[in-house]
Amino acid sequence: MAVRQISVFLENKIGRLAEITQILGNKEINIRALAIADTTEFGILRMIVDRPQKAYEALEERGFTVSQTEVVVVEVEDKPGGLAQVMAILGKEGINVEYLYAFVAPRGRGALVVLKIEEKKATVDLLQEKKVKILSAEEISRL
Repeated sequence: MAVRQISVFLENKIGRLAEITQILGNKEINIRALAIADTTEFGILRMIVDRPQKAYEALEERGFTVSQTEVVVVEVEDKPGGLAQVMAILGKEGINVEYLYAFVAPRGRGALVVLKIEEKKATVDLLQEKKVKILSAEEISRL
C-alpha cells in the first residue's frame, strides 16, 4: 500500500511556501502532512495531500519543479517507544529508511509516520506480517 507524496524543489526565498500553499488552497487540495528539508539556498517540500495528481499538475503549471514518490504510511502507538518498535522491525531485517516524517492523527488513532524506503513491497509485507497498521491513500484523505 503505497501513498503518493508530492515533492517540490524550492528556492529558499521569502514567500515561496506561501505561494505553494495558496496554489493548493485555491484548488481545494488539502495538505495532510508536510516536511521541509532545507539548505541555505534551496529546500525540498514533501507533502501528503488528498489529491496528489491535481496538486502535481497545479504546481507544475505554475512553474515549480515537482515530483511524485511512493511512500509508506504506518500507524504507531502514540506513546514513548511507539516509533522505536517499528524501527526495530525494519532494522532487524536490514531495511534502510531514507527519511521519515510524522503527523498526529485524529483522536483515537496513533501517530502516523511517512516512510521513504527502497524496498517498498518487501517492507509492506514485513510490516503487515508484524501487524503494523499501514494506511492507504484513501484512509489518509479521509482523516
